Amino acid sequence: MTVRRYLVLAPGAFASRSAKTAHGVIAYGTDAVVAVVDPLHAGKTVRDVLPYLACDAPIVATVALGIAYAPTALLIGTAPQGGALPPEWRAEIEHAIDARLEIVSGLHDILADDRALAARAEAAGTSIWDVRVPPPTPLFSGAAWDVDARVLLTVGSDCAVGKMTAALELVRAARDRSVAARFVPTGQTGIMIAGWGIAIDRVIADFAAGAAERLVLEGVRRDVDGREPELLVVEGQGGINHPAYAPVTLALLYGSAPDALVLVHNAARTAIDGYDTPLLSYRELIRTYEMLCGSVKPAKVVGIALNTVSLDDAAARAAIADATAQTGLPADDVVRYGPHRFYDAIAPRIGEKTRPHTVIV
Repeated sequence: MTVRRYLVLAPGAFASRSAKTAHGVIAYGTDAVVAVVDPLHAGKTVRDVLPYLACDAPIVATVALGIAYAPTALLIGTAPQGGALPPEWRAEIEHAIDARLEIVSGLHDILADDRALAARAEAAGTSIWDVRVPPPTPLFSGAAWDVDARVLLTVGSDCAVGKMTAALELVRAARDRSVAARFVPTGQTGIMIAGWGIAIDRVIADFAAGAAERLVLEGVRRDVDGREPELLVVEGQGGINHPAYAPVTLALLYGSAPDALVLVHNAARTAIDGYDTPLLSYRELIRTYEMLCGSVKPAKVVGIALNTVSLDDAAARAAIADATAQTGLPADDVVRYGPHRFYDAIAPRIGEKTRPHTVIV
């Protein structure tokens, strides 16, 4: 795996939710973030702007100023809706290329397909890594049903509620309990953190479940500190009643062949973000996810991971208690209060493999 020193590009957006790629890489990545480009907060540090990231990297106004911190790669740090490259960022990317930085992008706009940028990178002797470009993937075969590792999938009430974060925190807790656990990345930020994976939302629909299956099969082949993985925690995407992103949710639900599900919900949200579609209740979500799994390979929701970042402590604890009261399931905020208590509560519920109802012949 390549070791990178990232300069993060997020002009005017670093403190916003659209910079979740930057936030995720800073919080969970193993590559160093040496500086962030955002003129709105120039002169501050990451910790000054977002204390919970616990990072002292400086924030600068331009790529030219960031190069003084000896980065080796420029990370496009935002995930705008639709994934288009903001045109005003082009000059900054060109400057980074001229400085021979690798360009790492999770945008839907494929930068390597831009002839001018690709030619510039070739001339500078550097490269562009478009994280979202998927490898060739087969149709779903059913091989994921036969893996020995238990598979846990995070599923959501909506997009951008914390499914990747919950998965990463659960892997950390499992490893602290001496379980050989591996995070399975299915989106651009997860891939940047883990250094491998497939962005499921870029795979042709017929092959999306096959891509999810391929990730599970690859996950069991990657040892954890010299041990065969016992637990794979698959990063979920979208939400099952999301008007735009439900198809990728369904592909993961079938393709990753989970043995158990963790429902992730932003406790302050009441409607699908960006749409008027109301969120389903806990019971409706659980019933829907379990019904869909039950027709192919049964998997139960074993707990609820809440995102309470916008609530004060009293409201957060009340939301957690309410989730448990409504469902009878363990609930917690695995970032705010740590993942260990929640993991200990759900671990016995994911201890057994489930078997499919169908067999491919």
